[in-house]
Amino acid sequence: MGKAKKPLRVKLIIGMLSKNKKLFELVEEFFIKEFGEIDYRSPILPFEHTDYYKEELGHPLKRIFISFSRLIDPARLPDIKLLTNSIEQRFAKKTRAGILKRRINIDPGYITDAKLILATTKDYSHRVYLNKGVYAEVTLYWHKNSFNPFQWTYPDYRTPAYIELLNKIRNKYMQERLYEKRG
Repeated sequence: MGKAKKPLRVKLIIGMLSKNKKLFELVEEFFIKEFGEIDYRSPILPFEHTDYYKEELGHPLKRIFISFSRLIDPARLPDIKLLTNSIEQRFAKKTRAGILKRRINIDPGYITDAKLILATTKDYSHRVYLNKGVYAEVTLYWHKNSFNPFQWTYPDYRTPAYIELLNKIRNKYMQERLYEKRG
């Protein structure tokens, strides 16, 4: 029989999507206060993989990923998703018709030695309910020295550019785990 134990701490990542690059910097200030120092910031990448966000967020969209030097308990993911949702609301604007539209999409998740998990409020067959209306999706898995996609992995997360930068973040995580063991 297996014995229940506390999971290892994980590497928090946040992906942001917006038309306005300045919003990335404004939102990062909130995250630094909450999660500490940013230890990785990806280049700003064009987002051309779907038109899903075009009507709400505008066009052309840009994507950036950040990660944090402080590791977290994976059980915090539902609260982090609710926080990112509230930040999206804070930066949203009302249209002339009175409809609230986001100007930024914020996707939190975490990296372990074996996978990338993303948080979502949308249920689906490959997602597991966590708590507080939040689900977890295993988006990528680690195999043969790289992250690899599943059939359900979002098209942008399948690209070599995304996989390369997420591999870099995982390498940082693995170094931090080694440091923790020695310390």
